[in-house]
Amino acid sequence: MGYGLLAGAIAAEIIATTSMKYSEGFSRLWPSLITGAGYLVAFALLAQALKTLQVGTAYAIWSGVGTAAVAGIGILFLGETLSLAKIAGILLIVLGVAVLNLGGAH
Repeated sequence: MGYGLLAGAIAAEIIATTSMKYSEGFSRLWPSLITGAGYLVAFALLAQALKTLQVGTAYAIWSGVGTAAVAGIGILFLGETLSLAKIAGILLIVLGVAVLNLGGAH
């Protein structure tokens, strides 16, 4: 159950962050509202997930997967450049989350 809530929190955070890009500095109403609602849902779901998951591991997964996904969205859909440094950074994030999980996280 905790990991399902965490997955929902990650999805909401990705939607919120992507919408923030389209809000143009919170000058556009609907993307701004989606950003606010997305972060509200993300934090609410993360808080519920923390009832059963370790905070360090849950936060690492939430922030790491969110960061990697938003970086990928930027590259695939928003015209951001792909570089060796970005690829290495994303791989290091994923590796760090994997190491935390292999280190006995429950």
